Amino acid sequence: MPSEPPRQIVVVSRGRPDPPSFIVWLIVAVGINMVALIVVDGLFSGVQIARWWPLVIGASVLALGNAFLKPLLALLTLPLIIFTFGLAYFALNVAMLALAEWVAPDFTIDGFWTYVGATIVVWIVNVLVQALVGAVSGDRDRSRRTS
Repeated sequence: MPSEPPRQIVVVSRGRPDPPSFIVWLIVAVGINMVALIVVDGLFSGVQIARWWPLVIGASVLALGNAFLKPLLALLTLPLIIFTFGLAYFALNVAMLALAEWVAPDFTIDGFWTYVGATIVVWIVNVLVQALVGAVSGDRDRSRRTS
């Protein structure tokens, strides 16, 4: 009696596509931070960013600092962040902007309140542009998806 060949099962998944590579993520993050720094430069007289290279360097430092350095610092200062109800986390955001200003040539921010305002504007622009990028790329809220 001849044996039947084994049956193959094909599984079709409707899951999320693979996340973008690190390079794609870095380019998008630097681009978003460049937009944020352009807005900050236009809004505040205490912020001066001369030409494009300081803008690119500042945005790159801001993106990499937010990706790698800020989570580590947030973990180390977690009790302080909890004790201050998140105010210390905002101080970490100010520190990331100060790091970008310190590393990039021809990029200056004058005054404490300019740092505070610039940090808030960078955060708002990041939220808005990331939402726009998510909407354009089709990455919607998970709660609206059906399985």
